[in-house]
Amino acid sequence: MEKHTLLPAAAPVLLEIVDRIEPSDLDRPTPCGEWDVRGLVAHLLEWGPPLEGAARKESVPPGAVHDSLRTQVSRLASAWGEPAAWAGMTSMGSIELPADLVGGMVLGEFVLHGWDLARALGAPIGFDDEVLRLTYAEVERSADQGRTMGVYGPEVGVPQDAALFDRVLALSGRDPLWKP
Repeated sequence: MEKHTLLPAAAPVLLEIVDRIEPSDLDRPTPCGEWDVRGLVAHLLEWGPPLEGAARKESVPPGAVHDSLRTQVSRLASAWGEPAAWAGMTSMGSIELPADLVGGMVLGEFVLHGWDLARALGAPIGFDDEVLRLTYAEVERSADQGRTMGVYGPEVGVPQDAALFDRVLALSGRDPLWKP
């Protein structure tokens, strides 16, 4: 599968978790640092518009669009589902970056934050192996920079034969065994 098909393939899995969020869940802790469910949803809503704009090679400020999280995830999946989104350079604010790097970041947002939300809700989550292989490659590609920027924590040790999803999580600094 091509990169531009894998991100839209991850969206329904994330949307299934998004649809489970109830107002009573908003104060639940997540494995994502200091964020509870409310904070993580706010993060996704804030950064969705610039990431969507990047797919279209447009500069969009954070928080510029006020959609529901379901709508924002769907818009991101649609925008990054276009092969042209992954080609050339794009910008995030004043920073110019390779478009495929930004697309990989979006895929990481879907998979990693999808898992964060699922764990907070006590819900199961699973992604296609091709989605996880690409996510692993993208996290590995940006892990050092991500750790420097505080996006990823230190790598968590997992057994050599750990499941691919657990290895993706561990590489991003998440403990696959985390529970609220």
